[in-house]
Amino acid sequence: MKRLSRIVVFLFSLSILISFVDVPANAQCVMCRSTVESNRADDKLSKFGNGLNKGILFLMSVPYILVGTVGFLWYRSNRKK
Repeated sequence: MKRLSRIVVFLFSLSILISFVDVPANAQCVMCRSTVESNRADDKLSKFGNGLNKGILFLMSVPYILVGTVGFLWYRSNRKK
Protein backbone atom coordinates (compact mmCIF):
# COMPACT_ATOMS: atom_id res chain seq x y z
CA MET A 1 0.00 0.00 0.00
CA LYS A 2 2.90 2.35 0.71
CA ARG A 3 4.27 1.75 -2.75
CA LEU A 4 0.93 2.61 -4.36
CA SER A 5 0.61 5.79 -2.33
CA ARG A 6 4.16 6.83 -3.28
CA ILE A 7 3.37 6.24 -6.95
CA VAL A 8 0.18 8.29 -6.69
CA VAL A 9 1.95 11.14 -4.92
CA PHE A 10 4.74 11.05 -7.50
CA LEU A 11 2.33 11.12 -10.43
CA PHE A 12 0.29 13.92 -8.86
CA SER A 13 3.44 15.97 -8.22
CA LEU A 14 4.66 15.30 -11.74
CA SER A 15 1.36 16.42 -13.24
CA ILE A 16 1.44 19.63 -11.19
CA LEU A 17 5.02 20.37 -12.29
CA ILE A 18 4.19 19.67 -15.93
CA SER A 19 1.23 22.05 -15.76
CA PHE A 20 3.59 24.90 -14.86
CA VAL A 21 5.92 24.28 -17.80
CA ASP A 22 5.67 26.97 -20.45
CA VAL A 23 4.48 25.28 -23.61
CA PRO A 24 4.52 27.28 -26.83
CA ALA A 25 1.00 26.70 -28.08
CA ASN A 26 -1.03 28.45 -30.71
CA ALA A 27 -4.58 29.55 -30.10
CA GLN A 28 -6.80 26.51 -29.73
CA CYS A 29 -9.96 27.69 -31.50
CA VAL A 30 -10.77 29.82 -34.53
CA MET A 31 -12.20 32.76 -32.58
CA CYS A 32 -9.24 32.86 -30.20
CA ARG A 33 -6.81 32.62 -33.10
CA SER A 34 -8.41 35.52 -34.95
CA THR A 35 -8.34 37.64 -31.79
CA VAL A 36 -4.67 36.91 -31.24
CA GLU A 37 -3.77 37.60 -34.87
CA SER A 38 -5.62 40.90 -34.88
CA ASN A 39 -3.84 42.00 -31.69
CA ARG A 40 -0.43 40.73 -32.77
CA ALA A 41 0.42 43.98 -34.58
CA ASP A 42 0.47 45.97 -31.33
CA ASP A 43 3.55 45.45 -29.17
CA LYS A 44 1.56 46.11 -26.02
CA LEU A 45 -0.99 43.45 -26.81
CA SER A 46 1.44 40.76 -27.99
CA LYS A 47 1.50 39.31 -24.47
CA PHE A 48 -2.26 38.89 -24.71
CA GLY A 49 -1.87 35.81 -26.90
CA ASN A 50 0.42 34.06 -24.42
CA GLY A 51 -2.02 34.66 -21.58
CA LEU A 52 -4.91 33.50 -23.71
CA ASN A 53 -3.14 30.26 -24.60
CA LYS A 54 -2.25 29.54 -20.98
CA GLY A 55 -5.82 30.22 -19.94
CA ILE A 56 -7.17 27.83 -22.55
CA LEU A 57 -4.76 25.09 -21.51
CA PHE A 58 -5.64 25.64 -17.84
CA LEU A 59 -9.36 25.39 -18.53
CA MET A 60 -8.76 22.28 -20.60
CA SER A 61 -6.78 20.52 -17.83
CA VAL A 62 -9.24 21.08 -14.96
CA PRO A 63 -11.82 18.45 -16.04
CA TYR A 64 -9.11 15.82 -16.45
CA ILE A 65 -7.77 16.53 -12.96
CA LEU A 66 -11.27 16.32 -11.46
CA VAL A 67 -12.12 13.08 -13.24
CA GLY A 68 -8.77 11.58 -12.24
CA THR A 69 -9.31 12.52 -8.59
CA VAL A 70 -12.82 11.06 -8.51
CA GLY A 71 -11.59 7.92 -10.25
CA PHE A 72 -8.74 7.48 -7.78
CA LEU A 73 -11.02 7.98 -4.77
CA TRP A 74 -13.52 5.52 -6.21
CA TYR A 75 -10.78 2.97 -6.84
CA ARG A 76 -9.40 3.41 -3.33
CA SER A 77 -12.82 3.02 -1.67
CA ASN A 78 -13.65 -0.10 -3.71
CA ARG A 79 -10.27 -1.63 -3.00
CA LYS A 80 -10.84 -1.43 0.77
CA LYS A 81 -14.04 -3.48 0.43
